[in-house]
Amino acid sequence: MFERDAYEVLQVHPKANQLVIQAAYRVLAGQYHPDRDPSAGATRRMADLNAAYEAVRTVDRRAVYDKQRSMGTTVVPIVTPYAKPAVRADDDAGSNLIDFGRYEGWTLEAVHREDPEYLRWLGRHSSGIRFRRRIQELLRTDARAAASMSSRFR
Repeated sequence: MFERDAYEVLQVHPKANQLVIQAAYRVLAGQYHPDRDPSAGATRRMADLNAAYEAVRTVDRRAVYDKQRSMGTTVVPIVTPYAKPAVRADDDAGSNLIDFGRYEGWTLEAVHREDPEYLRWLGRHSSGIRFRRRIQELLRTDARAAASMSSRFR
């Protein structure tokens, strides 16, 4: 749930033009993006910015948000498309915990089970540098399993 005032997070006046809100979001997102500032504080700030902008990014959404805000209900539900899985005991959750993006809070092993394509992408992307060795290990086990399966059917 998003509990802070969206206009405060975006650092704009509540009556600001829609283009001003968009520009403020872009400037702040550029400043706090994980590629520019990898700190945990910046990651949290970026999540707040995304949630705030999601609440007011279109005229229709902004009208709903402003109505709720005027009634004193500042909590606007933010729907995330991916639920965080419970960390299982067999997961090596220590350094394999992803702390950004759509799989924030997931372990590499959990992402490997659910979305191996994302893991391949993360292994190539700069944000996955610190996970690269473990990602390669996980993907190699996939390749070995596929090779053994194909040799059984020859």
